[in-house]
Amino acid sequence: MSARKLQLLSSVWYTRVMRNWVRERMRRRKKKTENLSEATGKVGQPKPQVGEGKPAPIVPTYDPGPEEAQSDVEAPSTPPRESRMETEIQPAELPSAPPPVEQRPITDTKSTRAPKGVVVLAIGLPGSGKTTWFKRRGVTPLSSDLLRSILFDDITEQRYQGLVFSTLRSLLRARLIARMPWNYVDATNLAEHERRQWIKMSKGFGYEVHAVFFDVPLEVCLERNRKRERQVKEEVVQRMAAKLKPPSFEEGFAKITVVRVKRERIM
Repeated sequence: MSARKLQLLSSVWYTRVMRNWVRERMRRRKKKTENLSEATGKVGQPKPQVGEGKPAPIVPTYDPGPEEAQSDVEAPSTPPRESRMETEIQPAELPSAPPPVEQRPITDTKSTRAPKGVVVLAIGLPGSGKTTWFKRRGVTPLSSDLLRSILFDDITEQRYQGLVFSTLRSLLRARLIARMPWNYVDATNLAEHERRQWIKMSKGFGYEVHAVFFDVPLEVCLERNRKRERQVKEEVVQRMAAKLKPPSFEEGFAKITVVRVKRERIM
């Protein structure tokens, strides 16, 4: 074999050896590159290799905030220790501008953690005296009728009930986030499933929930409805009366106030 051929073979063999050496160096160097992935929570540290017996990265846990907590809190199935029942008697003829009544302070002496505030749900038929009850206390509640006026310029608009009440819940959520101590909701809240969302949200934010149940006879509500400037159809009021269910402590209420009326003479 000539010297020329030997020189050529040596050159090819040297090239292959050097190429394999460079590849091996690059492969080893690549293993030591920094970990730039945030998936492990250890940016800048080498990823653990399979088979090395290294434990999996620790995933931190966080205490849920008010927004998260509300979706997991269910109304208790048993009455709370502070469950209270009261009865009020309202006049037969509702006054148009009654004097305000001072609100009672929030107290919770038996529980280990005092509530952040109170959410008061009105429960009753149209004409039962809900709006006047709020006026008598000098407060402005979150009202479905008020929202219909704001959103649609028509207090009688009934086509967008879902939109009205989702907006109403958003307004209450904003007040709870702002830690407002007293919050009132003026709506019919006839059935348990209609009240459940209010109770769940309120208790999820650490608020106590009170019910004000207007136990007013249907004939009285119908008579008052006829005297209103804005009337609800009587057949609608009767259907609502069939759905009305009194509140109970099992729903999660800490206090229930029953408002009754002196018997009126229906002409």
